[in-house]
Amino acid sequence: MKVLTNNISRRNFLKTSAAAAAALGLPEWFIKEGHAHGSVAEKLSSLDKPGIALIGCGGQGRSVCNWARNYGHVLAMCDVDEDRLNQAADQFKAPDKYKDFREVLERDDINVIINATPDHWHTLINIGAMKSGKDVYSEKPLTLTVDEGKRVVDVSRKSKRILQTGSQQRSDQRFQLACELVRNGRIGKLEYIVAGLPTGPREGPFSKQPVPEGLDWDYYLGQTPVTDYNGHNCHWNFRWWYRFAGGQMTDWGAHHNDIAQWALGMDRSGPVHVDGRSLIDMIPGGYTATAKFRVEFTYKNGVKLITTDEAPNGVRFNGSDGWIFVSRSKLTASKDSLLKEPLPDDAVRLERSNSHLGNFFDCVQSRKQPVCDAEIGHRSASVCHLGVISVRLRRSLKWNPDKEEFADDDEANTWLSRPMRAPYDYDMI
Repeated sequence: MKVLTNNISRRNFLKTSAAAAAALGLPEWFIKEGHAHGSVAEKLSSLDKPGIALIGCGGQGRSVCNWARNYGHVLAMCDVDEDRLNQAADQFKAPDKYKDFREVLERDDINVIINATPDHWHTLINIGAMKSGKDVYSEKPLTLTVDEGKRVVDVSRKSKRILQTGSQQRSDQRFQLACELVRNGRIGKLEYIVAGLPTGPREGPFSKQPVPEGLDWDYYLGQTPVTDYNGHNCHWNFRWWYRFAGGQMTDWGAHHNDIAQWALGMDRSGPVHVDGRSLIDMIPGGYTATAKFRVEFTYKNGVKLITTDEAPNGVRFNGSDGWIFVSRSKLTASKDSLLKEPLPDDAVRLERSNSHLGNFFDCVQSRKQPVCDAEIGHRSASVCHLGVISVRLRRSLKWNPDKEEFADDDEANTWLSRPMRAPYDYDMI
């Protein structure tokens, strides 16, 4: 595939870097350095654009697909809810609509899958897509369980397909700078990290309701046990039910824990100890993923990661010589000099991306691995799953990140996978 010259010249970039720095709250040196060392998404000619299919046509899926069509041709939509499917097909002028994702994977003219389904459907679709020769942009958290993540990583390596996990904070310059500064000792010895997440909803009980016309409820449930539709366990609200997800721990936690591991240099590893607890009892018959929580992860270097809803939304790195806080809206530090002073030429440099989807499509073309590949996405999700398991077991756990199992704990290890309800299991792909 042929790449066109990027339309942002270095001269124009440097000319506007001061304004960009002010707008983003970033030091100008970092923006200039990023242009020199980072990647900027290239644009493809119309003949080189890959065919794209969106699987999971909710708001997030349509938002991602709206950006993706800058890089490819949107050819198909897939969803088990006819109403959402029709809305997406109308929005993207997609000629073809499907309910069964396997029919999408059979098409040779589709090269890229955007997987924006609920968490419990990520793995089967991602594995099926890669086995079918497709590259995948998958929403986070990458998996429902740790075991699923190991399988996704294995298929990614064997198939040599590109999988980008939708942890888009890796392509946000604020988070990139914060992680680079921490990795280079700017705040001294890193002592502990606080990942602040929103508080989850605590509602219920909910009663059975008729399944909306056009929704295939059995297919939506997929691998999970059969349960009644209640109007609060579908679409956006799936994330508050343990059967489908893990609450805010696996929702926002997949973002902020990913950044913590990146700064630690542990994004292909994990903690060695986890101690989690719920801070509130959930309402019987209501949402099942805990709404308030505090989980303390300990890494082999002694650094602790505290993930809780009782802290501002963002990630705060605390060191012997100061602190740095980063969120999607700001980057602050205990002293301005921590941010403003440039790093030396021999500093550790992290991979930089200025566009998460752009980085993905660049890698679809180059066949290089993206900034948040399958293994990184799996390891970041695993941290969240470990926290959920500790909270639900109500006790601390020892974790072996190399073997990816709990140490001498048969009960906890049974939680690393879940039974899959037939026919929505690995046999379907």
